[in-house]
Amino acid sequence: MSEGEDTTAEQETVPYAALTAKQQRQRLSELARVFLRLGAIAFGGPAAHIAMMDDEVVSRRRWMSRQKLLDLLGLTNLIPGPNSTELAIHIGYDRAGWRGLLVAGVCFIVPAMTIVWLLAAIYQQYQTVPQVEWLLYGIKPIIIAIVVQAIWKLGKQAAKDAPTILAGVAAIAGYLAGVNEILLLVCLGVAVMLVKVWKDKGQTHGAFLLPFAGFIAQAGGTTAAVGAVSWVSVFLFFLKIGCVLYGSGYVLLAFLQRDLVERHQWLTSNQLLDAIAIGQVTPGPVFTTATFVGYLLAGNAGAIAGTIGIFLPAFILVWAIAPWVSKLSQSVWFRGLLDGINAASLGLMAGVTYTLGRTALVDWLTILVAIVSTIIVLRFKINSAWLVLAGGLIGLATKLVS
Repeated sequence: MSEGEDTTAEQETVPYAALTAKQQRQRLSELARVFLRLGAIAFGGPAAHIAMMDDEVVSRRRWMSRQKLLDLLGLTNLIPGPNSTELAIHIGYDRAGWRGLLVAGVCFIVPAMTIVWLLAAIYQQYQTVPQVEWLLYGIKPIIIAIVVQAIWKLGKQAAKDAPTILAGVAAIAGYLAGVNEILLLVCLGVAVMLVKVWKDKGQTHGAFLLPFAGFIAQAGGTTAAVGAVSWVSVFLFFLKIGCVLYGSGYVLLAFLQRDLVERHQWLTSNQLLDAIAIGQVTPGPVFTTATFVGYLLAGNAGAIAGTIGIFLPAFILVWAIAPWVSKLSQSVWFRGLLDGINAASLGLMAGVTYTLGRTALVDWLTILVAIVSTIIVLRFKINSAWLVLAGGLIGLATKLVS
């Protein structure tokens, strides 16, 4: 860590409000640097983003314990919205209150939004997606290694006892069998909670609420009537999605296909697939697909409106929930639920890694890169940004010699 950053162990644990004005600015500046960099190099989707945040926040900077990070991750799985972005927002709030919440979230989103916005403008001009397969060829095996490292570290913390181990295994099996991810998280979380409460039945505990309203809202809801596509319509459309959408970018694809293509006919299926592809191949949150779609529908104003609309609920939900994390964690009911969700989340990450591996490891070179990268990240403390850069260079070299 360089001079000027919060380098002392004592200062790292001091609440933001207790710091001097200069120290507060330093902490916000450090948050901005970390999440701007992550937003610019975090390829690979939510699992990879979480792995990189674990490396930066827990291993390298020791801003919080791995258990605390797991708890925050578990909370993001209980609310709608993009999980990795919500985790960044949670980390920002934990470090610097509402200012940190804004800084971390915005800095994580802006690099990806900028890249997608630029690609949308190129696409609008030429009606084709820029070819970046050579870049991803080298980066994807690196991402596999980074995620494996995170699963190993987080898994040792999440697998606390027999119920959580069984929950993790069940999540892997359920994912591979095609069971809905949200259903797995809720069922396994409740199962572990009931087992732990039963073991601790001598105590009296308060109740808690699960976000069933979000599931109900996701199943229903309507969009604005068909008409001229203004930036206001784009904002309201993506605001609704940000409020009710659980799951990955593939779930987002289903929402957009039904509303944008079939119901409103604002886009063609090919345009939508290109939009999802751009969200997948660029770094940062996959939900910046909204930036691309917004630009196609309403130009620059639409790009801004779509981005704000889909991410705004995440900021509001985290801001509303974050102050209650410590108190909720003292409840055996909630602690058991969170332990189950944490274990199930890691199981889902393992399942996603298997799926990613089948698409990333396509020949002897990518397999070799993945193996070597895994050894490096498990044995040495190296910044994942350097590995991503190395993967990009491998991809470039492969293109040049082919």
